[in-house]
Order: sequence, then C-alpha cells, then structure tokens
Amino acid sequence: MRSLVALLTFVLVSSFAAYPLKDESLEQLIARVESARAEDQPHLYIEIARKEVEAAGKSYKAGENDAARKSVDEVVTYSAKASDAASHTGKKLKDTEIALRKMAEKLRDLKRGLAYEDQAPVQAAADKLEQMRTELLGRMFGKKERQ
Repeated sequence: MRSLVALLTFVLVSSFAAYPLKDESLEQLIARVESARAEDQPHLYIEIARKEVEAAGKSYKAGENDAARKSVDEVVTYSAKASDAASHTGKKLKDTEIALRKMAEKLRDLKRGLAYEDQAPVQAAADKLEQMRTELLGRMFGKKERQ
C-alpha cells in the first residue's frame, strides 16, 4: 500500500512538471521548450502561441501595430512548430488541432475589431493556422498506408 501511494505521488508530481504554470513568462516557456521531451513540445509550443495571441490583442488595443504584427507572426511560427512536433511524434495530435482551431477563431475575432489595413496579416495568420489544422486532421483521419 505504501509503495502504491509513493508511486501515485511520483506520477502526480511528474505530470505537473510536464505542463507549464500559468504565470510562466513567454521567455521561460521558449527556453523550456528546447529542453523538453519531444512528446511535451507540442503542448509547450501551443502555450507560447496562445500567449502571443493574447499579446497581439493587447498590442492592437494599445495602438502598437508593429508589436502586434510581430506577435501575430510569432503565433504562426510557434503554431507551425507545434504542428510539426505533433506530426513527428504522433502524440497530442487532437489537442494540437483543437488549440489551432481556437487560436484561429481568436485571430478572426481580433481581425473584426481592427482597421482595414491591419486586417490582412491577421487573416493570413488565421488562414495558415486553418491549413495546419487541416493537415493534422488529414494525419489523424486520412488513409493509412499499408506496409
């Protein structure tokens, strides 16, 4: 019984170590993702991309369009890394696809509140996320090759 409790405690503690804390900064996440296991990288890249979506929204509201465009570009970059990592490992495909869908929706919502000249980069980013999402869906539900 004692060994079962110790094992469950170890599993619980190690599962918390695999996921970032909510107050972890963007720089800490970026540094952490490089040393993370391949199976944990999709989740970390998605978390970075989510933070960049939030940063883009805040920057657009503050009138800092250049910083917002940079954040939108980073969303695409880290989403692509998450998609590639999920495809490469075959793990977290569904979670990554769902996160990409939600981020694309947030980008489209953000676009609706922007001036016309600021909408194109945000729409392009949302389209790229949808393309990555479609590729992940194809990987999950596409025809399997016979060996």
